[in-house]
Formats: sequence, C-alpha cells, structure tokens
Amino acid sequence: MSKRLLKSGIIVSAMTLVSRVLGLVRDVVIANLIGAGAAADVFLFANRIPNFLRRLFAEGAFSQAFVPVLAEYQKSGDLSKTREFIGKVSGTLGGLVTVVTLLAMIGSPVVAAIFGTGWFVDWLNDGPNAEKFTQASLLLKITFPYLWFVTFVALSGAILNTIGKFGVMSFSPVLLNIAMIATALWLAPQLENPDLGLAIGIFLGGLLQFLFQLPFLYQAKLLVKPKWAWHDEGVKKIRTLMIPALFGVSVSQINLLLDTFIASFLMTGSISWLYYSDRLLEFPLGLFGIAISTVILPTLARHHVNRDDNAKSAVDFRNTMDWGVRMILLLGVPAMIGIAVLAQPMLLVLFMRGSFTFNDVQAASYSLWGFNAGLLSFMLIKILANGYYARQDTKTPVKIGIIAMVSNMAFNLLAIPFSYVGLAIASAMSATLNAFLLYRGLAKADIYHFSRQSAVFFLKVFCAAAMMGLLVWYNSPSLIEWNAMSFFNRVYWLAWLIVLAAIVYGGMLLLLGIRKQHLSGAN
Repeated sequence: MSKRLLKSGIIVSAMTLVSRVLGLVRDVVIANLIGAGAAADVFLFANRIPNFLRRLFAEGAFSQAFVPVLAEYQKSGDLSKTREFIGKVSGTLGGLVTVVTLLAMIGSPVVAAIFGTGWFVDWLNDGPNAEKFTQASLLLKITFPYLWFVTFVALSGAILNTIGKFGVMSFSPVLLNIAMIATALWLAPQLENPDLGLAIGIFLGGLLQFLFQLPFLYQAKLLVKPKWAWHDEGVKKIRTLMIPALFGVSVSQINLLLDTFIASFLMTGSISWLYYSDRLLEFPLGLFGIAISTVILPTLARHHVNRDDNAKSAVDFRNTMDWGVRMILLLGVPAMIGIAVLAQPMLLVLFMRGSFTFNDVQAASYSLWGFNAGLLSFMLIKILANGYYARQDTKTPVKIGIIAMVSNMAFNLLAIPFSYVGLAIASAMSATLNAFLLYRGLAKADIYHFSRQSAVFFLKVFCAAAMMGLLVWYNSPSLIEWNAMSFFNRVYWLAWLIVLAAIVYGGMLLLLGIRKQHLSGAN
C-alpha cells in the first residue's frame, strides 16, 4: 500500500515541483514589473480574493466532501450511477459558482470595501490610498471569473485523483503560471496600467486549466452533461459535509485574508511583503504538504468505506495516516530549518531586481521568518484534517477551525506593535494550535496515534536537519556580502548551499539509520 502511495506522491510532487518553479518565475517577473509598492498591493489584493475562495470553496471544502462520497459510488462498481452522480454534482456546483462569480463581478466595489476597508475609508475621505480602492474594484471584475474555471478544475481533478490519475490535476497550475508569465512579459508592459495585463493573465490561465482536463475526463468516460440536482441524495450528502468543511479545512486561508484586511491599514508594501514571503513558504507547502495530502485522501476514504467488509481497514487507515505524518516530518523539518537559514539569500536571488529593492528583501524576510515558524503546522494540518474528512466528519474540524480563527484574531491584536511581521507570527501560532487540536481529536477518538516508531523517526530527522542547518549557516556569506555579489554569484552560492544541505541531510539520515523501508513501509 505505502509503496503505491510513495509512487503516487512522487508523481504529484514532481508535477507540483514544475508548477512551483514556474510559480516562482512568475513572481520574479511580476516583482520586477511592479515591485512591492501601491501597484503590487492592488494586484496582489485582486488576486488573493478569488484565490481565497478557490482554496476555501473549490479545492478545499468541496474536495474534502466530494471524494469520500464519490468513493462510495465507485465501490458499487456501477459506472452509470457514478456518471449520473458526477453530472448532478457538476451541474449543482456549477450553478452555484456561476451565481457567486456574477454577483462578485457586479458588486466588486463591495468586495473591495469588505476586504480592503483601509483603502475604502481613504476613498470615502479622498485620502492617499483612494486610488487603490478604485483600481482594486476594477481588477476584481477581471480576476473573479478565475473562480468559475478553477471550480470545475477542482471537480475534474478530484475525479481523476480517485482513479489514480494524480498527474493531471498536479500539472494544471503550470498552465496558469505560463499564462501569467506570458502576459507579464508581453502584454502588461504595453499597457498604461500593467495590473490590467496581469489580471487578464489570471483569466486566461483559468481558461487553459479548465480546457486541459476535459480530454482526460472524456478518456475515462467520466465527462458527463451537468444537471441541476439540489435535492439529490448524493448532492445533499456533499452539501451536508461541505457546509462545515467550508470553514474547517481552510482556516489558514481565512487567517491570511484577515492579515490582508489588517495590512490594508498598514504602511504601503505590507501586503506585498506578506505575499512574497507567503509565496516562498507555499513552495515547500505545496510540494510536500498538499501533494502528500492529495495522495492519501482517496486511500483513506476507501479504507473507511471498506471498514465493515474488512477488519484490517481500520489498521490500514491508521498506517496510512502515520505514513503521511512521517513524510511530512521527513520533508517539512529540513524545509523549515533551511528557510530559516536562507530566507534573505533566497529573496535576494529570486526577487531583488527592477522595482523590488534591497529594503523590500529585508522587509519580506522578517515576515517570511514569522510564517516559517508555522510551516510544519501548516503541512500537518493538511494530513490531520484528512483523518476527519475521509470519515465524513466535518463537524469536528469546524469547531477546531473556529477556535483557531478566534485565536488568530487575538494573536493579531497582541502583535499590533510588530506591524505586518506580527500578522505572520500570529498566523503561525494559530496554525500550530490548529494542528495540535486536530491531532488531539484523532487521538481521543482512537483513530490515529503518533506511533513510537514515528517518534524515533522524528528525533532522527530533527538531528539530521539541525546539523544541516548549522553547516549551511556556518558556510553562508553575510547579508552585506550577498548584497554586494553579482546576480550569477548569488545564484552560484545559493545553489551550492542547497546542494550542501541536501548532502549533509541525506548523509546524516543514513548515519542515523534511516533506510528506504522507513519511507515505503507502513511501520
């Protein structure tokens, strides 16, 4: 079982790696074009709102509710019933998202006022940020259709994942990045307002992702005509599971949106610094956390569905959870330590050019350190939440989510003296609390306990990662030296330090007795 999961995880991670690399290229191009000033704040704001809804509604809550129910239909072996179910879900979901998208486009000034209240207040009082509100309202009209496209991308991706075609969904974001890079290079510079070109890139990227997945659904005989079916039993079951999951699965995204709301009251550049630091953190989070979570959810759902027919399914469920946690520790701990040591060099290499200055690098590094404190927790949330959603329990995560969000608000208030950096630290603290409560709930219900073998595994991983971080820090030039280097010297040094980190970490794991069977075995 775990060998198959490992293979699927490698496929998803490989596709995600391509996407994340292109995502970094995209951010580099955008940073060069609009820097971290007012234009960047407005574009990133207009990009974040539909992306928040995408993660909350399409990829987050919907996928967690849809996959376990789809597994029940697939268990029957009746393809016609599965097709009918998919048609009803796509029609109902599509109808709802169409209404939401149209309302958001028409009422974009209202959306901008809700999430960018600081700019709206300036607009009312003819303040210095009034133009930000006007521009954000315009850009939201262009970026919101992305929500419609990506909802169907998430639906088709979830379907393909349940039949083992993980690579298609994992590759789809590559098309979004290509579209945005192309418009940033060739369309945006030709316009008086480059933000418009970037917003058009988001629209085109969503369209390409949508069209890309259709042939794969057709090949699997699962491309069916959508049908509105609000009262269908399967749709009602998804609806029942999804409503609480809307909150529970995406608390971290809600917290980031709260950060954006508060940052609209702070100094110009705050939203941009938070965005670029969050984007760097998204690289390991997507490459490892989301990839592993994507792979294990269908397997966990199958084990839960088969629990009455096979007594071993409960053990397999627990072992799959333990495997997922172990992979997060193996990859997340060194990523966390590596980012802590190389935060400023990475920002220098990736973003410091054009309108993105050395001061922006320093400012973004502080928020990156704040977010990074919660990296392991952000990753573990993805795995631990699946332990609930695979069992069709969405009520427990929503209770935990409410606690986490309220705590994030409290942490934000306590961190006001630290400006935008405090927002990042508050998000990390909230994520840590969220992960702890998710685990405690699973342990209390005797669904999953962190095994003794995994505890020993964690200690070995931590020792190896600590040695890696120490040697990389010792060999890294000072920030002044990094800033004085040419671009190619920076790339050379960063690449060398990353290679050194990989060699030291891998070597230490071998010395401490970590072998292949620890990665593919269930125990």
